[in-house]
Amino acid sequence: MDLGLQGKTALVLGASRGLGAASATLLAAEGAHVIAASRSGTAPADGMQGLALDLADADSVAALIQRLAENPVDILINNCGGPASGPAKDQPSAAWQAAFATMANPIFAITDAALSGMIAKGWGRIVTIGSSGIVQPIPNLALSNGVRGAIAGWSKTLAQEVAPHGVTVNMVLPGRIATDRLAQLDGNKADKSGASLDAVQEASRKTIPVGRYGTPEEFGAVVTFLCAEQSAYVTGSMVRVDGGMIRGL
Repeated sequence: MDLGLQGKTALVLGASRGLGAASATLLAAEGAHVIAASRSGTAPADGMQGLALDLADADSVAALIQRLAENPVDILINNCGGPASGPAKDQPSAAWQAAFATMANPIFAITDAALSGMIAKGWGRIVTIGSSGIVQPIPNLALSNGVRGAIAGWSKTLAQEVAPHGVTVNMVLPGRIATDRLAQLDGNKADKSGASLDAVQEASRKTIPVGRYGTPEEFGAVVTFLCAEQSAYVTGSMVRVDGGMIRGL
């Protein structure tokens, strides 16, 4: 299937590894010109344009916003790192403010900048990578659950506002996808529980109907489809890529 992405320009945040890298790679395979933004500025594959971006640095974000004013993009993949693990109870106010400042605020500002060019063209795709914790909060990840939940509310609201301009806005929610981030979380759980890493991972796989962790490529394929011409009638959605892990409707 030709997804109609030949010649489109896609900006992918957090593109150096994991879910961002997989999404960038598959978009490039469909013919999109990919700008791969990350702290290192290193593109995950040849043929992409690397761009240094630190979402926690206001000057770095401001430079990208200026760039978008001068060089519009057709596709924006919002992807930010997760904050430290921890409970909701007794979480200091400063931690909440820092998580919001480094995860939500930059995404909101960058998306606003990208929207100007999309609306002018009458075509655009915005896909934000979230977490299954939005639907079913993940224990001991209070900051991530809370801030990503706020991002979900923003995404749904924005979708309604820009739909008349030919711009779609969606979220993709990963379950347990085999990335460095998941390996870190599994390792932390093993350290706290005293169980082996293999035992933690085996217990986790048993909660997934498919019986395994997903691959970044499987996740990136869903992101890429939501950027396609054929997905023009899909907006305001949250698509789960979790092997059936979340039981809720």
